[in-house]
Amino acid sequence: MRYLVSVIDDKSNPGSTDRQPAISAFNERLIAEGYWVFAGGLADTDAATVIDNRGEQAVFSDGPFVESKEYLAGVWVWEAPDLDVALKLAAEASKVCDRKVEVRPFQ
Repeated sequence: MRYLVSVIDDKSNPGSTDRQPAISAFNERLIAEGYWVFAGGLADTDAATVIDNRGEQAVFSDGPFVESKEYLAGVWVWEAPDLDVALKLAAEASKVCDRKVEVRPFQ
């Protein structure tokens, strides 16, 4: 089963900025153990553009789709045998990146 692991940061109380070496080591372990599918950090929400093309013309809006103190800072996609394994890895990921994470299975 594949899982999307969203890394959640907080503008008013951001996680540590010195976590990249620990995150790289964690990613290497995920790769070695066969869980890693993809990972990536995201630019700040100020760089976001929302596109709505449900009407006559596409509407482009600067900024995130919702204003919030919490925002999506990055993602992992993992292949894990079940939710219990994904949650165990996610608990480690939260510690490693010093941020909250959300785990959601793909359908």
